[in-house]
Amino acid sequence: MDKSVALDVDGQQSSAHAFGGTVADVLDKQGVDLGKRDQVTPSLDTPVADGQEIVVRYARQLTITVDGEKKTYWTTASTVGEAMDQLGLRGEGAILSASRSKSVGRDGLAFSMATQKDVTLVVGGKKSSETTTGQNVSQALRGLEVRVDKDDKIAPGKWAEVKDGMTIRVDEIDRKTSTRVRSLPFETVVKQDASLTVGTTKVQRDGSAGARTDRYVVTYKNGKKAFSKRTGSTVTTEPVSRVVLQGTKPKPTPKPAPAPKPAPAPAKQESQAPKTTSTPKTTSTPTTAPAPKPTSSGAGLNTSNAAMWDRIAQCESTGNWSINTGNGYYGGLQFNTQTWLGAGGGDFAPRADLASRAEQITVANRVYADRGLQPWGCAHAA
Repeated sequence: MDKSVALDVDGQQSSAHAFGGTVADVLDKQGVDLGKRDQVTPSLDTPVADGQEIVVRYARQLTITVDGEKKTYWTTASTVGEAMDQLGLRGEGAILSASRSKSVGRDGLAFSMATQKDVTLVVGGKKSSETTTGQNVSQALRGLEVRVDKDDKIAPGKWAEVKDGMTIRVDEIDRKTSTRVRSLPFETVVKQDASLTVGTTKVQRDGSAGARTDRYVVTYKNGKKAFSKRTGSTVTTEPVSRVVLQGTKPKPTPKPAPAPKPAPAPAKQESQAPKTTSTPKTTSTPTTAPAPKPTSSGAGLNTSNAAMWDRIAQCESTGNWSINTGNGYYGGLQFNTQTWLGAGGGDFAPRADLASRAEQITVANRVYADRGLQPWGCAHAA
């Protein structure tokens, strides 16, 4: 018998007549092609009854990228919202690249979904708890309105995937320029002067220090100074050397001291002899007192405390009285030129290493009488 049925094919409604048979027969006569994932209600082998409704829902392929992970689903829903409900995908607070009302055609649909994630945000050393739907750190910072520049340090990186519970750290880096003025020491120049006597010195010009301006780039991390780097320097004031004149004029030859006078001979006692009428002849030989011994080992030398100076020299120069290493200190007791000349060392030689051991000890005794052992670093060896 003729039966009237209602058709609902993917939302398109129509009516059809059938003379017996099954649901599959009706759909075949209506030219409805079915795929293996399409849904038909009632089932295809159900006998057709008069007034029956046949519903067909075509299956669609959905490609959804959830927080960067791509997944494929099949659904018979006709909109994105219906598909998510059908598939059990929770989208509370999530951001979709397609609206929930967008229809899903038979060709399928691809869209992305960014879910909410709880993160710990540390910016400039200040910590806070935030919620973001950004798929990577850069998107998360932009969504949280965190401004960064090219110098700031971001961990774990701008393009790192955001995961629930992760910590995003932004260290604020600032660089500023600064200058610093440093003093430049002056040198001492010794010049020979024939108008001054050997052993005497005179300051011709006082020295003065110079100045140098150094330029730096100072890096601050989260408001605190991290390190600085010198980028250049300029000498703003040149140092002025100190000039000392050193005498080269020979000293006048001292007059020899007069020889000591001989002591008078002691008076000779006369013997008690009986008086006679004739005067006896007596003879006597005049004698002179011995000359006093000299009190020093050489003219103008003072070698007292020699054993002490030998011990100090052993510490200062390993006992080498003529050493000149080029370090500005000379001789066994390591005199510098200023101390040597200031203590009259010029009486013997321009530098200590050119003088004898006895002459160096003589000058050392002069310094010792004035300043003690303070000038010697090896004073403990005394």
